[in-house]
Amino acid sequence: MGLFGENPPTPSAGKRDPAAPLADRMRPRDLDEVLGQAALLGPEAPLRRAIEADELRSLILWGPPGSGKTTIARLIAGRTRAAFVPFSAVTSGIKEVREVMQHAVAARRATARRTIVFIDEIHRFNKSQQDAFLPYVEDGTIVLIGATTENPSFEVNAALLSRSRVYRLERLSEADLLEVLSRALADRERGLGAIALDVDAETLHALAAASQGDARAALGSLEFAVATAPVDASGRRRVAREHLLAALQKSALYHDRAGEEHYNLISALHKSMRNGDPDASLYWLARMLEAGDDPLYVARRIVRFASEDVGLADPSALRIALDAKEAVHCALAPKSNALYVAWGEVRDAIEKGVTDPVPMAIRNAVTGLMKAEGYGEGYQYAHDHPDATTSLECLPERLRDRVFYRPTGRGKERVLAARLAEWRARRLALRKREP
Repeated sequence: MGLFGENPPTPSAGKRDPAAPLADRMRPRDLDEVLGQAALLGPEAPLRRAIEADELRSLILWGPPGSGKTTIARLIAGRTRAAFVPFSAVTSGIKEVREVMQHAVAARRATARRTIVFIDEIHRFNKSQQDAFLPYVEDGTIVLIGATTENPSFEVNAALLSRSRVYRLERLSEADLLEVLSRALADRERGLGAIALDVDAETLHALAAASQGDARAALGSLEFAVATAPVDASGRRRVAREHLLAALQKSALYHDRAGEEHYNLISALHKSMRNGDPDASLYWLARMLEAGDDPLYVARRIVRFASEDVGLADPSALRIALDAKEAVHCALAPKSNALYVAWGEVRDAIEKGVTDPVPMAIRNAVTGLMKAEGYGEGYQYAHDHPDATTSLECLPERLRDRVFYRPTGRGKERVLAARLAEWRARRLALRKREP
């Protein structure tokens, strides 16, 4: 549609462009087809009632990639009686913002019709661009719908945020992604159902696990795997697990070195170390490094940890942390590959798709919005407990109580083995006392 033309057709109307990507063709056509967001779009959920009544107020849709933010906006476009103007913060500037506002004012004066403005990736707008919307949101000329993968507490102006309702979308579960993929394989009109195709359950599970809750990524990978799959003599394509993984190469870890996920992960690493959990520490460290985070940044944070959280309880910790940066190799030192083996197991878990979100308890609640969303709820500060030992689980639920690091009995690892056995026994005892 043109920038100020009529609303786009309802997503369920007509056939989708067969040349469009599979993820676009398979977008839900109504609210009931949206998966993974029952808390927002269930039959009695406030957002669903507002959409169905066409009584929306300004809102921010906050969630990870592929969780349904743009889909929800398109469904709103198909239902509303208001003018609906979508544009992207990536390609639009202050000139386009002002032009939209002028047309919205003219439309309201002429027809009393409000304008819904949908801004994809609103976090990419700078302060002056966001400020340009504020007076029009305040006087009701526009209803603003922003979509963002970044924490609105940091990326959306406080004045605009205070006039908007924030809805947090959840990352899709593997079960949700399996349903998304199954729909695409079965749908003859929009999906891949018209293709002579064999995809077994193991392959679909592997793809769902590798997609990190991102429906768009899962469908894109499936489409590529199908397009490049070998065709047998009868004309059927068979997408085997090995073929799919070769096409994927490896999971593209959801991580932004300047965004919220970066800080969630470093928070998880720091608190896992503080709680004496080497397995969780290895896991979160691997999540950062495998995603391409700067090893020097991580090393600096570990040096800080050695100073602030270990201190004089082990005066050698700071020296070890500093030496680790230098990667000193000692030919005469006692030998152990326990850490290397543990790192391999952590990487294997990550590559198999165990890349669940950082547990809420070990995220930092640095804003009121994050605290209201449950960040930090249930966190136990190790230094407030006897022997600095708590029952806190620092690994994701699917890796609960997983042991990665198994020290040998050689050199100083003999002492570490005894210390870890004691800590793990204390933690287990504390958990058994909990209701």
